[in-house]
Amino acid sequence: MNKVALCVTCLVDQVLPEIGVATVKLLRRAGYEVDFPVEQTCCGQPFFNSGFRQQATDLAKRSIEIFEPYDVVVLPSGSCASMVIKEYVHLFEDEAWRQRSASLGEKTKELSQLLDESDWEPTSSCEPMTVTYHDSCHANRMLGIGGGPRQMLESTGCRLVEMAESDRCCGFGGLFSIKMPEVSNAMTTEKLRQALETDVDALVTVDPGCLMQMRSVREGEGPEIRHFAELLEERTR
Repeated sequence: MNKVALCVTCLVDQVLPEIGVATVKLLRRAGYEVDFPVEQTCCGQPFFNSGFRQQATDLAKRSIEIFEPYDVVVLPSGSCASMVIKEYVHLFEDEAWRQRSASLGEKTKELSQLLDESDWEPTSSCEPMTVTYHDSCHANRMLGIGGGPRQMLESTGCRLVEMAESDRCCGFGGLFSIKMPEVSNAMTTEKLRQALETDVDALVTVDPGCLMQMRSVREGEGPEIRHFAELLEERTR
């Protein structure tokens, strides 16, 4: 059995633990043994995006030391995965640390990436449902994720209905939503309007940050807003 290390991310750990539970169940269902290094902390992305480079570097070093003994590292978050995979290497001038960060990036996967590349073929006996998929900025633009989650959802009986601009930013952007809430919420409102027009049962994303933002702004009727891991886990039980 292949072993993977789960980097659960801050939002999942502190705000949305049900995503972490679903992630572990899915990974086990797909044939992986899941290890959870309890020493893990933040990947450093909030510091990195805010210009606190030294603090981001310190957290990156900690993550590298914790996760480099593993062959595969998985995260249920496109934004945090992109930080480890794409940004860590830019934090270091020291060549040794650059190599260590690059090595970690090469064996790190966002959850849907890993499942899509595995031999597991999700199936379902659940009733069909309609979904629309939100292409979160980091997962889509930095990691090229989009087709895999859609195909896995469709394989469990979900009918995919594309919204007008699936790759339109949801408005979260981490600290952007705190520093510029009026602009952020206006962007989210437009994203939700487009999702509502699809008349689906659920709006799905692979990013906990996008999920939290869209749920916080939604008012009244509309599709359920679900994380990919939760919905896929439910439909493959």
